[in-house]
Amino acid sequence: MERLIWQKSSFSYETNCVEIASDGALVYIRESDDPAHIVTTTRTKLNAWLLGAKAGEFDHFIA
Repeated sequence: MERLIWQKSSFSYETNCVEIASDGALVYIRESDDPAHIVTTTRTKLNAWLLGAKAGEFDHFIA
C-alpha cells in the first residue's frame, strides 16, 4: 500500500478528502482523515458504479 500514488478528488473538502489509487488490477478508495479503512474494487466494477451514479441511480440516497 505504501507504493500507491493517491489522488485527491477535486470535490473534497479541506479536512475530508476522498482519495483513489490503483495498482493496475485493483482500485483503492479511502478518506484522507481515516486512511486505514480502504475500499477495494476492480476497474470494471468501479466504472459500472460510476455509470449508475451519473445516470442518477443513487440519487435517492442523498436527496
